[in-house]
Amino acid sequence: MPTGSPPATVVRAACEAPLPESWRSALAAGEFRAPTGQRAVLTEVGPRARWTVVQLSDGRSRRAAVVEDAEPPRTLLTFTDPVEHQLLAADVSADGRWTAFAVLEGRTLDSPWSLYVQDAEGGMRRLARSALPGPLPQPVVRDGSVFWAQGTGEGRATIFTSPVRPPGSGDRAPAPRALHSGVIDAPFAAGALLAWREAGADGRSTKLSALSFATLRPAGLPGPLAALRDLRSPASDGATWAWIEDEADGGEPRLVVWRQGQSSPVARLSGAPAAEGLDQLRISGELVTWRTPEAAYALDLRTSAYTRITPQYGYAQARAGTLAVAYNRDRTKGPGARSVIQVVRADRLPRLAKPRGCG
Repeated sequence: MPTGSPPATVVRAACEAPLPESWRSALAAGEFRAPTGQRAVLTEVGPRARWTVVQLSDGRSRRAAVVEDAEPPRTLLTFTDPVEHQLLAADVSADGRWTAFAVLEGRTLDSPWSLYVQDAEGGMRRLARSALPGPLPQPVVRDGSVFWAQGTGEGRATIFTSPVRPPGSGDRAPAPRALHSGVIDAPFAAGALLAWREAGADGRSTKLSALSFATLRPAGLPGPLAALRDLRSPASDGATWAWIEDEADGGEPRLVVWRQGQSSPVARLSGAPAAEGLDQLRISGELVTWRTPEAAYALDLRTSAYTRITPQYGYAQARAGTLAVAYNRDRTKGPGARSVIQVVRADRLPRLAKPRGCG
């Protein structure tokens, strides 16, 4: 494929299936029980459902906490302002020792934020704080380092990295290392790559870029990904990539998937209620999840069937062998809503059955 030529997209539309009882039972069995009198908000989940990061509030205090296996929540940080401050994003190292998390210091997305890393064996430090416009921090912990992006002014942002543990025996940590600058979104882990969306040289289109975790240098993207333009909400687990394409004529957006070994991307969803306002794609193996203004959905790539996975509103996360679902039990969005958080191992869920008549 010549450089810069748009990849042809094959259309193989998925079909909607009802949420199977086997999934309902598995999700119910994986429900997180918040401590008595506290309300939980899901932030992130980890490999094979071994850890979950949540925000816990009781009306007087608010804290960030990590839940490992079936252990009680371990506090990461108690917020100084239990009304204004909120947990924004988090990631945990493969061994579970280090947790990086971002706290938004206000109720609006343009509020200042701080990024921390905590050692489960003791100690915590703030890696960064920003009051400049830019991508919201979504930390990635990989190979002993934390990666994130923050605004630097004039519409630009920089990707930084910092070791989870300061080198040497002293407490003084080195300044974060800048890796890349541009008009960019928050980066995300994609197997051996750190990838992100950024504005092209013409300033009008967007493209994917990446660097290698091993070398911290720019890296080529696999297959047809380097030629993609004007995509939204990219996500990957390293082997599978998904993104949203908006129709040029103002039609419905479509969910597009590319897997290693395929010659072209495949459009899986378009023109259905589940595609209206779809956003926040996540991937784990054979599952792709997303949310719309009305509900959250999951697509099983093995059968090309997808299902509505929350009763109403809410969101879902497929990540690292885990499927997590969060919604309000009474279908309201207010502070008094009763939240439900369910976390299960994705490999223990049976395939979604393809409905009859689905091509």
